[in-house]
Amino acid sequence: MTKVAIVEDNKTTREGLKTIINLSDDFRCICTCSTAEEALKVLPKAEPELVLMDIQLPNMSGVDCVARLKELLPSVKAIMVTVYEDPDRIFSALRAGASGYLLKRSTPEEVLSAMREVQLGGGAMTGEIARKVIGYFREQTTSQVQLDALTAREREILELVVHGLSNKEISDRLSLSVESVRWHLKHIYQKLHVHSRTEAALKFRPTK
Repeated sequence: MTKVAIVEDNKTTREGLKTIINLSDDFRCICTCSTAEEALKVLPKAEPELVLMDIQLPNMSGVDCVARLKELLPSVKAIMVTVYEDPDRIFSALRAGASGYLLKRSTPEEVLSAMREVQLGGGAMTGEIARKVIGYFREQTTSQVQLDALTAREREILELVVHGLSNKEISDRLSLSVESVRWHLKHIYQKLHVHSRTEAALKFRPTK
């Protein structure tokens, strides 16, 4: 029997997940918490094997809580249960050490299936979330390929565009004619498949 903890500030959701867990044959809810702070005090002593974690908690977020829990209980596995579907939240949770990500509208069968998948060492996601992850990586890969096609001078000009400089200001900064700046921008737009300075700036992510 796998020991499970729930960290969720909404009582209805918390009790619903507890019921789903305790009606199953292979899981048992050993404790529930309504805040990350409470979880960090209670869970290290309770030692659950699996945690269902809300991402949007009062004060400390569920993402930060998972990261802290992984330090205190390295073997614990966590599944984020949330209403959010955007890629940034997904990857923040996965980077923090979460093993799965489920939407709150998931059915009881989907919740239990995800928990079993994670216990077997897999990563649980709904079909919707998996498609978003794949789409996100495709978008990032495409953008990076396009940016890699820029010359050093084109990247230099694009970075100045991102910082809000006009063509005249860029020409003064780089000792180029305004016409040369326009010529470079034309090639930047072609390589990035965009039609404006704003679109080009949105695609640009300066290297660290």
